Amino acid sequence: MLLPTRTVEKPWGKDVLPAPFTAPKGKRIGEIWFEPPAQLPQLLVKYIFTSEKLSVQVHPNSDQTEADGMGRQGKEECWVVVDAEPGAALGIGFTEEIDAEAMRQAALDGSIEGKLAWREVKKGDFFYIPAGTVHAIGGGVSIIEIQQNSDITYRLYDYGRPRELHLDKGIAVARRTPPDPALHRVLPAEGGERLVDGPYFRLDWIDGAPSPAVAASYADAPLLVIPRKGEAVVAGEAVAPRQCALAPQLSDIRFAPDGTCLIAQPCEGGGD
Repeated sequence: MLLPTRTVEKPWGKDVLPAPFTAPKGKRIGEIWFEPPAQLPQLLVKYIFTSEKLSVQVHPNSDQTEADGMGRQGKEECWVVVDAEPGAALGIGFTEEIDAEAMRQAALDGSIEGKLAWREVKKGDFFYIPAGTVHAIGGGVSIIEIQQNSDITYRLYDYGRPRELHLDKGIAVARRTPPDPALHRVLPAEGGERLVDGPYFRLDWIDGAPSPAVAASYADAPLLVIPRKGEAVVAGEAVAPRQCALAPQLSDIRFAPDGTCLIAQPCEGGGD
């Protein structure tokens, strides 16, 4: 089943999108969301297209949202870079450990941007962003974001844009340390790879058909299919690279022999 899409205009979006997407004339498209189906509400998939930097922000984990009385799941996410202009960068974590008061002052005076660990990126870079990681997406990049389906974001700095900041809550949940280098990898030129193995969801890069080991790790339960090259066929329905589909189970997917795609599924007990 193809998931309905929601196209979102953003002032920091792009009026020229990477193929196979196109932006309506005169529109700056920042995000394309795939509406989570009722059978799989835990995960949200979206494309993000930027011409300017997004806010410096952080997300809480599920325990923190419960403790805060919000009663909703937290947000862990990951990014697959699908296009990047020269010099495009992502800020993930801090270059060095910072205490809470110094972080607050840096958020107030704007110097927090320069304290982030910025990394120039290219097509094929992959990053996992644990809850509590202070991060920012730079301009000139297009990514696929796979995340826990949560809208809880604490903004720490927004370049003077007239939006609310959430310094107390953000500082309370932030990891004020450099990122773990293992959270970054590069998609292989050939072959598949497990990109995320819990605790909230599993995510695999599939080249051709999944290996027997990957296939065995997917429960006989719904999963999401996100083609990147070539069409996948889900329960008899073709799914193109600009689309995302719900498959009742892995055996309902026919993968293109020379195609690539991402598949994702919540882990048992994760993201409930």
